Amino acid sequence: MKPHARVTVTKTLLSIGLAASLTLAAGCAKSEDSGSKDSAAEQTQDSGQKVAEGGGGEKCAIDAYGGKKLDLKTATVGFSQSEKEANPFRIAETASIKAEAGQRGVKLLTANAQSQFAKQISDVQDLISKGVDLLVIAPLNSDGWEPVLQQASAKKIPIVTIDRKINAEACKDYVSFIGSDFTEQGKRAADQMIEATGGKGEIAILLGAPGNNVTTERTKGFKDQIQAKAPGLKVVFEQTGEFAREKGQSVTEQLIQSKPGITGIYAENDEMGLGAVNALKGAGKKAGDVKIVTIDGTRNAVQGIVDGWIFGVVESNPRFGPLAFQTLDSFTKGEAVGENIVIQDSEYAAANAKSDIGKAY
Repeated sequence: MKPHARVTVTKTLLSIGLAASLTLAAGCAKSEDSGSKDSAAEQTQDSGQKVAEGGGGEKCAIDAYGGKKLDLKTATVGFSQSEKEANPFRIAETASIKAEAGQRGVKLLTANAQSQFAKQISDVQDLISKGVDLLVIAPLNSDGWEPVLQQASAKKIPIVTIDRKINAEACKDYVSFIGSDFTEQGKRAADQMIEATGGKGEIAILLGAPGNNVTTERTKGFKDQIQAKAPGLKVVFEQTGEFAREKGQSVTEQLIQSKPGITGIYAENDEMGLGAVNALKGAGKKAGDVKIVTIDGTRNAVQGIVDGWIFGVVESNPRFGPLAFQTLDSFTKGEAVGENIVIQDSEYAAANAKSDIGKAY
């Protein structure tokens, strides 16, 4: 796929393939203790995550972290999902973890925090009490993880976080973070907005949920790029849509009332962007009247480009299973792994949305 906006990350990539058994059906994303393989209901073309050269940052080895070598095939891995699997990102993320565990024959215990941070802390503590050897965590918030980190440290349980970071010390409190460069995503979304609007007009931001690095960095990247490249674009409205379609719709309905001449909307995930589309349709707007740029890469959002309602989408790939388990496997064998593993994300625009929709999730 050829992104239409400038990509600043070095293009040398390490491709991580996705197991053929990956299914994106919601039915396979239920929270349950499972060591079995999820059956394949669907395959996606070229859907594996790609890691930018140098995207691992500093290295962490088991001797520095503490703990002991083990065979991943005989280990029990605990996975803590932050949010209910009600949107495509979480569905794909959980399905990818389960599929990779099944492919490798690894026993997997899972829990879902249902968007409640106190429950996520309790969930992870429960996984530790059940005897997991390794943890993969998709954090809801970046702060407040001290109780879990202390308990895991006492038992020398390696932790890999995916998608969102926790505010703690790598190779001491956790082994690795695997995820996107969220600031860069914001900059690329800004480039799309500048192209869509010609660099002039009033724009709104549908902010993600507060309390995590994704929202903070996507906002900073977008604003910094707009200020540097298109001072004629003015951010006149900001409100959280909580990364949810319904909230994105209701916030956009308020936006239309208060700023009827709004030029563009930057939604910090696809679900909020799709909510914005619903609000614009309800207000009698036509496709393209308001330029919408989003981040994620869901099929519904990419279809929105095809239909003319969304201008562009910056990808945020949720298929963490292969890379997360590869990292754990290497680490437990005694190999050094990256502390900050940054994946390369693609983009969708009018030029490639129809042809590349099969890569979306």
